[in-house]
Amino acid sequence: MAIEIEMRARFDEAAHHRLVSRLEAEGEDLGCDDKLIHFYVLPDKLLKVTDNTAAGTAKITLKDSRIGQGSAFPETEIQIARQDVVAAVRVFNALGFGDVRHEAFNRRHNFRFRGVEIAVKWSEAWGHHAEFEVLLGDQPTVAEREEAEERIRTVAQELSVPLMSEQELADFTAAFEAAERERKTAGAQPATAR
Repeated sequence: MAIEIEMRARFDEAAHHRLVSRLEAEGEDLGCDDKLIHFYVLPDKLLKVTDNTAAGTAKITLKDSRIGQGSAFPETEIQIARQDVVAAVRVFNALGFGDVRHEAFNRRHNFRFRGVEIAVKWSEAWGHHAEFEVLLGDQPTVAEREEAEERIRTVAQELSVPLMSEQELADFTAAFEAAERERKTAGAQPATAR
């Protein structure tokens, strides 16, 4: 199972523009990667059904960790046809996961800079943000994980992007989940970024 080493940052629109300009000038542009994501926040995992609207593909992803529980995300992916996204969501809802389902549209543009993939994003819940990621193979050593984390920190520092701490990530996601529970209890419509 592949392991993603992933760190995140949130910033304002001006910082977003500075980051994109720098990556366009000095990084490798990997293109637009807009996605509509149905995600299920489980106690110790994250299950996602992703409709990659930019690429015309779809997948189901199980991450064996959650945001705010460390930077390593073991993940299993299954490619599905785009027309099966609705059926996949229906299956997971029928299995009892509907109460922990959220939906978000992510405007996203991917870059590679000094061996780190950087997805510069915007969504309603997160605002302007970025994911810094290094993908490792199956069963990486502790040294490989630490080297990937250090590479991400070095790149973020070079780009003047302060990374969020695990506590900041945990607090942010807990606040989002609490707001979503309250919204669902009140019977409101889901918050989506359009």
